[in-house]
Amino acid sequence: MAEPALPRDIVLLVDDSPEALGFLTDALEQSGFSVLIATSGLAALNIVERITPDLILLDALMPSMDGFETCRRLKANAGIAQIPVVFMTGLTETEHVVHALESGGVDYLTKPINVDELRARIRVHLRNARSAQSARVALDAAGRHLLAAKGDGAIHWSTPQATRLVNAATGSDDGLDFVAKHIATFMRERERPGPARDNLLSISNGGQAALQLAFLGAIGPDEYLFRLTATNQRADDDVLRQHFALTQRESEVLLWIAKGKSNRDIGEILGLSARTVNKHLEQIYVKLGVENRASAAVRAAYVLYEA
Repeated sequence: MAEPALPRDIVLLVDDSPEALGFLTDALEQSGFSVLIATSGLAALNIVERITPDLILLDALMPSMDGFETCRRLKANAGIAQIPVVFMTGLTETEHVVHALESGGVDYLTKPINVDELRARIRVHLRNARSAQSARVALDAAGRHLLAAKGDGAIHWSTPQATRLVNAATGSDDGLDFVAKHIATFMRERERPGPARDNLLSISNGGQAALQLAFLGAIGPDEYLFRLTATNQRADDDVLRQHFALTQRESEVLLWIAKGKSNRDIGEILGLSARTVNKHLEQIYVKLGVENRASAAVRAAYVLYEA
């Protein structure tokens, strides 16, 4: 029985020239890639909202929105910011190369494109992107709440667990945008002359402390690493665990119940299946002497308030 074919890498080709699109599409498909085509920057942005390519080949000079602005907009979206962007253009001046890299590109090819060179560069950047993604998946599997941001606060990447924690703490699906604004202010403060700055950034939501970000330092050009924790979450866990004789995991589930989270939300935050959350709830009800989540939430809130 023949083994199933491996999925093809997807390359998004963005160019306003029909001749270039035809030539490059044929070359890429013959090299084993699946090709998506966009004839403008706006079309490219619309495509990545629906389909996530593995790499983007982007013409620098296009009408309306040029490749540099297109790349900046792509990189502003944390969900797709890690897709490598390779610029293509006839421009060879150093300032244009610098502009492409500063916009977020990882490489720069001059036209006319040499197909062998194109294939080789694509494979190198795909391999590098997979290595970076594997590292982020490993960090997430280890329960690491990490994110990387640029000096202007723009989120470069975030482990899924960190994203879930931010959204839960801020009560929003766009929590990373909220955090980015605070990081921007934090980074500006660090640039000012004076005594050494604190490496901790506390973020409040609705007047109450919600998140604490520990600045871990630079990990690349204009890329800084932060570790996230929910403020006082561990202390609240300890209070509930000791008061009700709960396990660590049961206390975590109860804490999020007290914060009004659904079973599905709790599962996503803690990395548990819905079935596991329900099993923990059954034990929590028994230990608290209650029959439903509303009663459990009331008892937990009372203990935390008194504490």
